[in-house]
Amino acid sequence: MSDAVLVDIEDGVATITLDEPDRRNAFSLDMSAGLRDALDEVEESDARCVVVEGAGEAFSAGGDVELMSQTATGAVPLDESVRTLEKTTSETMARVVAFPLPTVAKVDGPAVGAGANLAIACDVQLASEDAAIGFVFREVGLAVDAGTSYLLPRVVGTNVAKELVFTGEVLGAERAHELGLVNHVYDADEFDAEVAAFVERIASGPTVALRHSKRLIDEGLRRTVDEAMVAEATAQGLCFDTDDHAEGVTAFVESREPEFEGS
Repeated sequence: MSDAVLVDIEDGVATITLDEPDRRNAFSLDMSAGLRDALDEVEESDARCVVVEGAGEAFSAGGDVELMSQTATGAVPLDESVRTLEKTTSETMARVVAFPLPTVAKVDGPAVGAGANLAIACDVQLASEDAAIGFVFREVGLAVDAGTSYLLPRVVGTNVAKELVFTGEVLGAERAHELGLVNHVYDADEFDAEVAAFVERIASGPTVALRHSKRLIDEGLRRTVDEAMVAEATAQGLCFDTDDHAEGVTAFVESREPEFEGS
């Protein structure tokens, strides 16, 4: 795995850290490859939830400006840059979106460009009061990429998505929360503790059921209501056969909190 990304798995929580703080965790080729490798490692582990964070003062400063500069000056052929984008950042974002476990973006500091997309590619976004998010592709004379056209309108609606892209505005944490780009904003001093408590709630849940719920919600955007109902019934049949379902029913009858094992 690339040195640009770290993985730590403990108590059912996999923490993936973008670890190039000197570059503000920008999406280099190593970063993209390392993130995909990290997700592969987590999927083969006993993790039940994933947290994505950035080391240092930024979540991620977006695309690789060095590669952009090489393309602009002709040092790297244009067609090669396009293929590189398709095979690196775009592939990585698609992998995050499709990842089967619940994913949480822990956003402290700037998340801009591709970094903003990485945040909203996760299922839940938790921000510190120092977070900022912006889709700033216009600032380097580029159209949106890294999944913006797919992800952003689904979160904020088409007209707001266009405004954010056309202006390149970088939003503070509270404004991002108002628009639905982040789920919660926490005081900086309480951020780590609040995130840990939130993530523990997910990681201690009925993992099989949550995986199916995530898939059903994502696929529901493309289904009719009848198709959604059939898919839900099928998934429920699979959940009925899990130990966590039996535990949940028993705990309810016994008026206690369930102790799910993730199976």
